[in-house]
Amino acid sequence: MGVLSGYRVIELAGIGPGPMCAMLLSDMGADVLRIDRAADAGPGIAMDAKYSLLNRGRRSVALDLKRPEAIEAVLRLVEKADALIEGFRPGVTERLGLGPDHCLARNPRLIYGRMTGWGQEGPLAHASGHDINYIALSGALHSIGRKGEAPVPPLNLVGDFGGGALYLALGVVAGLLEAQKSGQGQVVDAAMVDGAASLMTLIYGMHGSGIWNNERGDNILDTGAHYYDVYETRDGKYVSIGAIEAKFYEELLRLSGLKGEELPHQQDRNSWPAMKQRLKTLFRTKTRDEWCKIMEGSDVCFAPVLSMDEAPRHPHNLHRGTFVEQRGVTQPGPAPRFSRTPSAIQRPPATAGEHTEEALRDWGFADADLERLRKCGAIGKSA
Repeated sequence: MGVLSGYRVIELAGIGPGPMCAMLLSDMGADVLRIDRAADAGPGIAMDAKYSLLNRGRRSVALDLKRPEAIEAVLRLVEKADALIEGFRPGVTERLGLGPDHCLARNPRLIYGRMTGWGQEGPLAHASGHDINYIALSGALHSIGRKGEAPVPPLNLVGDFGGGALYLALGVVAGLLEAQKSGQGQVVDAAMVDGAASLMTLIYGMHGSGIWNNERGDNILDTGAHYYDVYETRDGKYVSIGAIEAKFYEELLRLSGLKGEELPHQQDRNSWPAMKQRLKTLFRTKTRDEWCKIMEGSDVCFAPVLSMDEAPRHPHNLHRGTFVEQRGVTQPGPAPRFSRTPSAIQRPPATAGEHTEEALRDWGFADADLERLRKCGAIGKSA
């Protein structure tokens, strides 16, 4: 039913952005086949397979890519695939015999998606790194944090997922669209440092115009402004305020009880610290739920700051089905939404090699092929 139904994608198992990209493509209907390591459970943070939610929606084949027979098996799969995604350091798949040239020779229409931190070339291309490093180099990390304090890593949302997985998914889908016109495949070079920089486009524009400075916590969107911040409530919880536009700010003043007082202009930066202290004191006079009754659903641009335990139970998220439960595990549902071809979680996360023989048969391998791969140790046993 999904918008990508009918497309076949091979995922060479990796960590972080690669699996999330594969999850997104699967949620949208693609048949994504994950190639896991035969020797172990694969890379990433160790946890029970049922909680490895980035692995949801696809089957797993375990292959020992150190064996030439396994490499040939992957190339046979490539012949029937529309796209392949990999997240190794530059040059690794080339050394394996699964690089773009090898794969495009077997399938000239293939979209070959590459996910790295630093990109396929450049002085840092072969260096180790993680999300925090890529967003540091892009200028994003420096900009996130409170005034006078150190930068705050925003989990691994900006590099791994925003700047990585989403840009790789966009690149793969765009490549598939173009291949329908040209009949030719191509390589998508998705680098997290590039994606994180791209996400900063608005902020770079504001900086260039002179309305954003390099000091953290001193600007409109970085907790510098009193009307764009989080505030503690009487019960030790928090609410968020985003009253940027003048009409929304007026609503904040009205519902907070400040309207009618002699107050500085909203955009008087010199008054921001004093106004922030005023709002801190004000929001501590009521509990979070009391403020929700006053402001939630209004044009203040307000929302309670919810924990991961609370968010799935919020009435708005319940109404939209933003979170779903599968086999007892609560998780975010597929996004975005399509009116005619809805997305869906195709299956729970698989253990490494859980579908080896089943999936290979579906992709055209005969029983004799599987027996040869078993004998030479190219495939692992199905879980």
